[in-house]
Amino acid sequence: MSDGTAAPDPQSASAPDGEQEEQRTTSRNRMQDGQERIHHTWESLPWFLRWAVVWSACLLVVAAGIYLLATVAARLAPLTIALAATLFLAAMLDPLAVRLRRLRLPPAVAALLSLFLLLAVIGGAAYLVWTLTADQFSSLSKQLDEGLDRTRDFVTSSLPVSPEQLDRWTKQATEGLRRSTPDPVAGARTAAEVAGGVLLIFVLLFFLLKDGRPMWGWVLGRISDRSRPAFVQAGRNGWHTLSAYTRGTVAIAAIDAIGIGLGLVLLGVPLALPLAVITFLGGFVPIIGATVAGSVAVLVALAAKGPATALFTLLVVIAVQQLEGNLLEPLIMKRQVRLHPVVILVAVTAGTLFGGIPGAFVAVPVTAVVYRVVDTVTALRQGRDAPG
Repeated sequence: MSDGTAAPDPQSASAPDGEQEEQRTTSRNRMQDGQERIHHTWESLPWFLRWAVVWSACLLVVAAGIYLLATVAARLAPLTIALAATLFLAAMLDPLAVRLRRLRLPPAVAALLSLFLLLAVIGGAAYLVWTLTADQFSSLSKQLDEGLDRTRDFVTSSLPVSPEQLDRWTKQATEGLRRSTPDPVAGARTAAEVAGGVLLIFVLLFFLLKDGRPMWGWVLGRISDRSRPAFVQAGRNGWHTLSAYTRGTVAIAAIDAIGIGLGLVLLGVPLALPLAVITFLGGFVPIIGATVAGSVAVLVALAAKGPATALFTLLVVIAVQQLEGNLLEPLIMKRQVRLHPVVILVAVTAGTLFGGIPGAFVAVPVTAVVYRVVDTVTALRQGRDAPG
Protein backbone atom coordinates (compact mmCIF):
# COMPACT_ATOMS: atom_id res chain seq x y z
CA MET A 1 0.00 0.00 0.00
CA SER A 2 1.49 3.36 -1.08
CA ASP A 3 1.38 6.49 1.07
CA GLY A 4 2.05 8.81 -1.90
CA THR A 5 5.77 9.35 -1.29
CA ALA A 6 8.35 8.10 -3.77
CA ALA A 7 11.00 5.66 -2.60
CA PRO A 8 14.55 7.11 -2.54
CA ASP A 9 16.71 6.26 -5.51
CA PRO A 10 19.77 4.27 -4.41
CA GLN A 11 21.95 5.87 -7.10
CA SER A 12 20.93 9.42 -6.12
CA ALA A 13 21.58 8.63 -2.42
CA SER A 14 25.02 7.22 -3.07
CA ALA A 15 26.09 9.98 -5.45
CA PRO A 16 26.92 12.57 -2.77
CA ASP A 17 28.94 10.01 -0.83
CA GLY A 18 30.91 9.18 -3.95
CA GLU A 19 31.60 12.83 -4.63
CA GLN A 20 32.77 13.37 -1.05
CA GLU A 21 35.08 10.38 -1.27
CA GLU A 22 36.46 11.69 -4.54
CA GLN A 23 37.02 15.12 -2.97
CA ARG A 24 38.82 13.59 0.02
CA THR A 25 41.00 11.54 -2.33
CA THR A 26 41.82 14.64 -4.35
CA SER A 27 42.68 16.59 -1.18
CA ARG A 28 44.97 13.80 0.03
CA ASN A 29 46.70 13.68 -3.34
CA ARG A 30 47.21 17.43 -3.33
CA MET A 31 48.57 17.30 0.20
CA GLN A 32 50.97 14.51 -0.72
CA ASP A 33 52.06 16.44 -3.81
CA GLY A 34 52.65 19.54 -1.66
CA GLN A 35 54.65 17.57 0.88
CA GLU A 36 56.72 15.99 -1.87
CA ARG A 37 57.43 19.39 -3.42
CA ILE A 38 58.43 20.81 -0.01
CA HIS A 39 60.66 17.80 0.63
CA HIS A 40 62.19 18.09 -2.84
CA THR A 41 62.80 21.83 -2.36
CA TRP A 42 64.38 21.20 1.05
CA GLU A 43 66.63 18.46 -0.33
CA SER A 44 67.68 20.68 -3.21
CA LEU A 45 69.02 23.35 -0.83
CA PRO A 46 72.76 23.31 -0.01
CA TRP A 47 73.63 21.53 3.21
CA PHE A 48 75.05 24.64 4.87
CA LEU A 49 71.83 26.56 4.15
CA ARG A 50 69.70 23.79 5.71
CA TRP A 51 72.04 23.73 8.71
CA ALA A 52 71.75 27.51 9.09
CA VAL A 53 67.95 27.40 8.87
CA VAL A 54 67.61 24.69 11.53
CA TRP A 55 70.06 26.27 13.96
CA SER A 56 68.63 29.74 13.42
CA ALA A 57 65.15 28.47 14.26
CA CYS A 58 66.45 26.74 17.39
CA LEU A 59 68.37 29.84 18.47
CA LEU A 60 65.31 32.02 17.95
CA VAL A 61 63.21 29.74 20.14
CA VAL A 62 65.86 29.61 22.86
CA ALA A 63 66.44 33.38 22.69
CA ALA A 64 62.69 34.02 22.91
CA GLY A 65 62.45 31.80 26.00
CA ILE A 66 65.44 33.48 27.68
CA TYR A 67 64.07 36.92 26.84
CA LEU A 68 60.68 36.01 28.29
CA LEU A 69 62.23 34.72 31.52
CA ALA A 70 64.49 37.78 31.79
CA THR A 71 61.55 40.11 31.20
CA VAL A 72 59.48 38.44 33.92
CA ALA A 73 62.46 38.53 36.28
CA ALA A 74 63.00 42.24 35.53
CA ARG A 75 59.33 43.03 36.13
CA LEU A 76 59.53 41.20 39.47
CA ALA A 77 62.92 42.72 40.26
CA PRO A 78 62.55 42.98 44.07
CA LEU A 79 61.43 39.35 44.35
CA THR A 80 64.06 38.15 41.87
CA ILE A 81 66.85 39.93 43.73
CA ALA A 82 65.60 38.61 47.06
CA LEU A 83 65.51 35.02 45.77
CA ALA A 84 68.97 35.29 44.20
CA ALA A 85 70.48 36.81 47.35
CA THR A 86 68.77 34.16 49.49
CA LEU A 87 70.23 31.31 47.42
CA PHE A 88 73.65 32.97 47.45
CA LEU A 89 73.67 33.40 51.22
CA ALA A 90 72.16 29.95 51.80
CA ALA A 91 74.95 28.35 49.79
CA MET A 92 77.47 30.20 51.94
CA LEU A 93 75.83 29.46 55.32
CA ASP A 94 74.62 25.91 54.67
CA PRO A 95 77.90 24.21 55.79
CA LEU A 96 77.67 26.10 59.09
CA ALA A 97 74.04 25.10 59.59
CA VAL A 98 74.92 21.46 58.82
CA ARG A 99 77.70 21.48 61.43
CA LEU A 100 75.37 22.98 64.01
CA ARG A 101 72.76 20.29 63.33
CA ARG A 102 75.43 17.65 63.80
CA LEU A 103 75.79 18.99 67.34
CA ARG A 104 72.20 17.80 67.90
CA LEU A 105 70.76 21.29 67.66
CA PRO A 106 67.22 21.56 66.26
CA PRO A 107 67.07 22.81 62.64
CA ALA A 108 65.33 26.04 63.69
CA VAL A 109 68.02 26.82 66.29
CA ALA A 110 70.81 26.05 63.82
CA ALA A 111 69.24 28.34 61.24
CA LEU A 112 68.79 31.15 63.77
CA LEU A 113 72.40 30.87 64.95
CA SER A 114 73.61 31.01 61.35
CA LEU A 115 71.54 34.15 60.73
CA PHE A 116 72.80 35.79 63.93
CA LEU A 117 76.39 35.08 62.90
CA LEU A 118 75.77 36.67 59.50
CA LEU A 119 74.20 39.75 61.11
CA ALA A 120 77.09 39.98 63.57
CA VAL A 121 79.65 39.92 60.77
CA ILE A 122 77.81 42.55 58.74
CA GLY A 123 77.12 44.78 61.74
CA GLY A 124 80.65 44.43 63.08
CA ALA A 125 82.18 45.31 59.71
CA ALA A 126 79.94 48.38 59.37
CA TYR A 127 80.75 49.55 62.89
CA LEU A 128 84.49 49.02 62.34
CA VAL A 129 84.44 50.97 59.10
CA TRP A 130 82.55 53.85 60.69
CA THR A 131 84.70 54.12 63.84
CA LEU A 132 87.98 53.95 61.92
CA THR A 133 87.03 56.46 59.24
CA ALA A 134 84.71 58.92 60.99
CA ASP A 135 87.62 61.10 62.08
CA GLN A 136 88.99 61.21 58.53
CA PHE A 137 85.93 62.94 57.05
CA SER A 138 86.75 66.26 58.76
CA SER A 139 90.15 66.55 57.07
CA LEU A 140 89.14 64.75 53.88
CA SER A 141 87.24 67.73 52.47
CA LYS A 142 90.32 69.95 52.65
CA GLN A 143 92.54 67.21 51.20
CA LEU A 144 90.14 66.64 48.32
CA ASP A 145 89.98 70.35 47.52
CA GLU A 146 93.77 70.57 47.45
CA GLY A 147 94.02 67.34 45.46
CA LEU A 148 91.44 68.50 42.93
CA ASP A 149 93.42 71.72 42.42
CA ARG A 150 96.59 69.71 41.85
CA THR A 151 94.77 67.37 39.51
CA ARG A 152 93.33 70.32 37.58
CA ASP A 153 96.81 71.84 37.16
CA PHE A 154 98.22 68.48 36.11
CA VAL A 155 95.50 67.89 33.49
CA THR A 156 95.72 71.38 31.99
CA SER A 157 99.53 71.29 31.83
CA SER A 158 99.97 67.79 30.41
CA LEU A 159 96.92 67.52 28.12
CA PRO A 160 95.64 69.80 25.33
CA VAL A 161 92.81 71.04 27.55
CA SER A 162 92.32 74.64 28.62
CA PRO A 163 91.17 75.56 32.14
CA GLU A 164 87.95 77.00 30.70
CA GLN A 165 87.12 73.72 28.94
CA LEU A 166 87.85 71.70 32.07
CA ASP A 167 85.64 73.99 34.18
CA ARG A 168 82.84 73.72 31.62
CA TRP A 169 83.04 69.92 31.55
CA THR A 170 83.08 69.78 35.33
CA LYS A 171 80.01 72.01 35.51
CA GLN A 172 78.17 69.86 32.95
CA ALA A 173 79.03 66.66 34.86
CA THR A 174 77.85 68.21 38.14
CA GLU A 175 74.57 69.31 36.58
CA GLY A 176 74.07 65.85 35.07
CA LEU A 177 74.59 64.20 38.45
CA ARG A 178 72.18 66.66 40.05
CA ARG A 179 69.51 65.90 37.44
CA SER A 180 69.98 62.15 37.86
CA THR A 181 69.46 62.35 41.61
CA PRO A 182 65.99 60.96 42.44
CA ASP A 183 63.40 63.16 44.06
CA PRO A 184 62.58 62.66 47.77
CA VAL A 185 59.41 60.68 47.04
CA ALA A 186 61.21 58.24 44.75
CA GLY A 187 64.07 58.00 47.23
CA ALA A 188 61.68 57.16 50.07
CA ARG A 189 59.93 54.55 47.92
CA THR A 190 63.27 53.01 46.97
CA ALA A 191 64.35 52.94 50.62
CA ALA A 192 61.10 51.20 51.58
CA GLU A 193 61.57 48.64 48.81
CA VAL A 194 65.15 47.98 49.90
CA ALA A 195 64.09 47.55 53.54
CA GLY A 196 61.28 45.18 52.54
CA GLY A 197 63.65 43.24 50.28
CA VAL A 198 66.22 42.83 53.06
CA LEU A 199 63.54 41.61 55.46
CA LEU A 200 62.27 39.17 52.84
CA ILE A 201 65.80 37.88 52.27
CA PHE A 202 66.33 37.07 55.95
CA VAL A 203 62.94 35.41 56.30
CA LEU A 204 63.49 33.26 53.21
CA LEU A 205 67.03 32.49 54.32
CA PHE A 206 65.82 31.25 57.70
CA PHE A 207 63.29 28.88 56.17
CA LEU A 208 65.72 27.69 53.51
CA LEU A 209 68.37 26.85 56.11
CA LYS A 210 65.76 25.22 58.32
CA ASP A 211 63.64 23.31 55.78
CA GLY A 212 65.75 23.31 52.63
CA ARG A 213 66.26 19.56 52.48
CA PRO A 214 62.59 18.67 53.14
CA MET A 215 61.66 21.16 50.41
CA TRP A 216 64.05 19.43 48.01
CA GLY A 217 62.59 16.06 48.97
CA TRP A 218 59.08 17.38 48.25
CA VAL A 219 60.19 18.48 44.79
CA LEU A 220 61.79 15.10 44.07
CA GLY A 221 58.56 13.39 45.08
CA ARG A 222 56.80 15.11 42.16
CA ILE A 223 59.34 13.82 39.60
CA SER A 224 58.76 10.57 37.75
CA ASP A 225 60.87 7.55 38.69
CA ARG A 226 62.49 7.56 35.26
CA SER A 227 63.67 11.18 35.45
CA ARG A 228 64.41 11.31 39.18
CA PRO A 229 68.06 10.07 39.09
CA ALA A 230 69.06 12.67 36.50
CA PHE A 231 67.14 15.35 38.40
CA VAL A 232 68.85 14.42 41.66
CA GLN A 233 72.32 14.43 40.12
CA ALA A 234 71.77 17.71 38.26
CA GLY A 235 70.38 19.41 41.36
CA ARG A 236 73.21 18.14 43.54
CA ASN A 237 75.88 19.30 41.08
CA GLY A 238 74.19 22.67 40.59
CA TRP A 239 74.02 23.29 44.34
CA HIS A 240 77.63 22.16 44.75
CA THR A 241 78.69 24.59 42.02
CA LEU A 242 76.81 27.48 43.65
CA SER A 243 78.32 26.66 47.05
CA ALA A 244 81.85 26.42 45.68
CA TYR A 245 81.42 29.61 43.67
CA THR A 246 80.05 31.51 46.68
CA ARG A 247 82.82 30.47 49.05
CA GLY A 248 85.49 30.99 46.40
CA THR A 249 84.20 34.44 45.49
CA VAL A 250 84.08 35.52 49.14
CA ALA A 251 87.66 34.31 49.68
CA ILE A 252 88.99 35.99 46.54
CA ALA A 253 87.14 39.26 47.27
CA ALA A 254 88.52 39.26 50.83
CA ILE A 255 92.07 38.70 49.57
CA ASP A 256 91.71 41.55 47.06
CA ALA A 257 90.30 43.86 49.71
CA ILE A 258 93.08 43.04 52.20
CA GLY A 259 95.85 43.43 49.61
CA ILE A 260 94.61 46.70 48.15
CA GLY A 261 93.65 48.03 51.60
CA LEU A 262 97.16 47.41 52.95
CA GLY A 263 98.64 49.14 49.92
CA LEU A 264 96.40 52.16 50.45
CA VAL A 265 97.35 52.34 54.15
CA LEU A 266 101.07 52.19 53.32
CA LEU A 267 100.66 54.92 50.71
CA GLY A 268 98.73 57.10 53.14
CA VAL A 269 95.59 57.29 51.01
CA PRO A 270 92.61 58.51 53.08
CA LEU A 271 89.53 56.32 53.54
CA ALA A 272 91.59 53.17 52.97
CA LEU A 273 89.13 50.96 54.86
CA PRO A 274 85.99 52.10 52.97
CA LEU A 275 87.89 51.67 49.71
CA ALA A 276 88.84 48.15 50.82
CA VAL A 277 85.14 47.44 51.50
CA ILE A 278 84.27 48.73 48.01
CA THR A 279 86.95 46.43 46.61
CA PHE A 280 85.44 43.50 48.53
CA LEU A 281 81.97 44.19 47.16
CA GLY A 282 83.33 44.71 43.67
CA GLY A 283 84.92 41.27 43.80
CA PHE A 284 81.45 39.72 43.45
CA VAL A 285 81.24 41.09 39.89
CA PRO A 286 84.12 39.35 38.08
CA ILE A 287 86.48 41.45 35.95
CA ILE A 288 84.27 44.55 35.83
CA GLY A 289 83.78 44.92 39.58
CA ALA A 290 87.49 44.73 40.36
CA THR A 291 88.25 47.25 37.62
CA VAL A 292 85.68 49.75 38.91
CA ALA A 293 86.80 49.36 42.53
CA GLY A 294 90.44 49.86 41.56
CA SER A 295 89.53 52.94 39.53
CA VAL A 296 87.76 54.47 42.55
CA ALA A 297 90.85 53.89 44.71
CA VAL A 298 93.12 55.49 42.10
CA LEU A 299 90.81 58.51 41.74
CA VAL A 300 90.72 59.07 45.50
CA ALA A 301 94.52 58.80 45.68
CA LEU A 302 94.82 61.23 42.76
CA ALA A 303 92.50 63.77 44.35
CA ALA A 304 93.93 63.51 47.86
CA LYS A 305 97.65 62.85 47.32
CA GLY A 306 98.45 63.77 43.75
CA PRO A 307 99.61 61.96 40.57
CA ALA A 308 102.61 60.18 42.13
CA THR A 309 100.57 58.47 44.83
CA ALA A 310 97.85 57.69 42.29
CA LEU A 311 100.44 55.97 40.07
CA PHE A 312 101.69 53.83 42.97
CA THR A 313 98.07 53.02 43.86
CA LEU A 314 97.46 51.89 40.29
CA LEU A 315 100.53 49.63 40.47
CA VAL A 316 99.27 48.11 43.74
CA VAL A 317 95.82 47.46 42.26
CA ILE A 318 97.27 45.85 39.12
CA ALA A 319 99.69 43.68 41.13
CA VAL A 320 96.99 42.41 43.48
CA GLN A 321 94.54 41.70 40.66
CA GLN A 322 97.16 39.86 38.60
CA LEU A 323 98.14 37.75 41.60
CA GLU A 324 94.47 36.96 42.25
CA GLY A 325 93.59 36.19 38.62
CA ASN A 326 96.62 34.08 37.73
CA LEU A 327 97.36 32.25 40.98
CA LEU A 328 94.64 32.44 43.61
CA GLU A 329 91.53 32.04 41.46
CA PRO A 330 92.68 28.76 39.81
CA LEU A 331 93.55 27.35 43.23
CA ILE A 332 90.37 28.45 45.01
CA MET A 333 87.71 28.15 42.32
CA LYS A 334 88.98 24.88 40.82
CA ARG A 335 88.10 23.81 37.32
CA GLN A 336 84.53 22.82 38.08
CA VAL A 337 83.27 26.37 38.59
CA ARG A 338 85.59 28.33 36.31
CA LEU A 339 84.19 29.93 33.17
CA HIS A 340 85.99 31.39 30.19
CA PRO A 341 86.55 35.16 30.45
CA VAL A 342 84.47 35.71 27.29
CA VAL A 343 81.52 33.89 28.89
CA ILE A 344 81.95 35.94 32.07
CA LEU A 345 82.00 39.24 30.18
CA VAL A 346 78.92 38.33 28.14
CA ALA A 347 77.05 37.15 31.25
CA VAL A 348 77.93 40.26 33.27
CA THR A 349 76.98 42.55 30.38
CA ALA A 350 73.65 40.79 29.84
CA GLY A 351 72.90 40.84 33.57
CA THR A 352 73.70 44.55 33.76
CA LEU A 353 71.45 45.35 30.79
CA PHE A 354 68.51 43.43 32.24
CA GLY A 355 68.92 44.03 35.98
CA GLY A 356 71.49 46.75 36.55
CA ILE A 357 73.96 46.23 39.39
CA PRO A 358 71.96 43.35 41.00
CA GLY A 359 71.85 41.65 37.60
CA ALA A 360 75.62 41.95 37.29
CA PHE A 361 76.03 40.34 40.73
CA VAL A 362 73.93 37.27 39.94
CA ALA A 363 74.79 36.81 36.25
CA VAL A 364 77.96 34.76 36.67
CA PRO A 365 76.74 32.32 39.40
CA VAL A 366 73.52 31.74 37.44
CA THR A 367 75.55 31.03 34.30
CA ALA A 368 77.88 28.67 36.19
CA VAL A 369 74.98 26.74 37.74
CA VAL A 370 73.07 26.47 34.44
CA TYR A 371 76.19 25.26 32.66
CA ARG A 372 76.81 22.67 35.36
CA VAL A 373 73.22 21.39 35.25
CA VAL A 374 73.16 21.16 31.44
CA ASP A 375 76.54 19.40 31.44
CA THR A 376 75.28 16.87 33.98
CA VAL A 377 72.05 16.11 32.09
CA THR A 378 73.93 15.81 28.78
CA ALA A 379 76.42 13.39 30.30
CA LEU A 380 73.68 11.20 31.75
CA ARG A 381 71.74 11.14 28.46
CA GLN A 382 74.86 10.08 26.57
CA GLY A 383 75.57 7.31 29.05
CA ARG A 384 78.71 8.96 30.44
CA ASP A 385 79.51 9.42 34.10
CA ALA A 386 78.11 12.74 35.28
CA PRO A 387 80.72 15.12 36.66
CA GLY A 388 80.65 14.82 40.40
